[in-house]
Amino acid sequence: MTEAQGSAGAEHARYAPGTPCWVSLMVHGLEATQDFYRGLFGWEFRPGPQQLGPYVRALLDGREVAGIGTLPRGRQLPVAWTPYLASDDADTTAETVRLCGGTIGVGPLDAAEAGRMAIGSDPAGAVFGIWQGAAHVGAAVSGVPGTPAWNELRTFDTVGVTKFYETVFGFEAEGAGSTDTDYVTLRVGGRPVAGVLGMGDALPRDRGPHWTTYFEVDDPDTALERVTELGGQVLSPARDAEHGRVALVTDPEGARFALVRSVR
Repeated sequence: MTEAQGSAGAEHARYAPGTPCWVSLMVHGLEATQDFYRGLFGWEFRPGPQQLGPYVRALLDGREVAGIGTLPRGRQLPVAWTPYLASDDADTTAETVRLCGGTIGVGPLDAAEAGRMAIGSDPAGAVFGIWQGAAHVGAAVSGVPGTPAWNELRTFDTVGVTKFYETVFGFEAEGAGSTDTDYVTLRVGGRPVAGVLGMGDALPRDRGPHWTTYFEVDDPDTALERVTELGGQVLSPARDAEHGRVALVTDPEGARFALVRSVR
């Protein structure tokens, strides 16, 4: 996990195709959501491309790290963090998604001068984005508190869906090497960039297959207290794992995400 985003405070000029380069959240209450993440991560906000409605980019020390937009009125869509995977050609990637059994629900379309994007889902139903960067290549900094540290697909089993991501994005897949854990690490150029966790019957039925974004924090235990103070919920308390100390939470609208203090 810790290798995926590089060294602390690393800035990015360009992301290799397939690499998670951005995360975005669509919500009902944009102002209240900004207040929550401002209080939790210290984010500041400025307006972003408005193609899909009101949208803001979150910044740390003036550098972009994530986006938050408003869901269309009257549409009951899941409130969830969505990772965007880098592409040199969003149209070709979107067509490959369709050919490999996935779907494209939005786009491809231009996001002003920022780039070209699409939103799709894999054959199991997990939603992800495609981003062809232009003026905006993606997150400008990583490896510091308040930035995305890792993205993990939680699905029924890894076999079929891993082949989908290998074919569409050119990932190299590496199994966990253990019969006890159905886990695959996705690599780009030999570097781990994302994970796939097969959960079988333990996958929450109310969620189905979905991507989970991990955000770096200094202290997950302290961050959990802040989450509840700000109106979020703790789904699983902080625990020590292979890649660091991790907790799973939701924001006030129910968007799930993880907090992690990575092992460095």
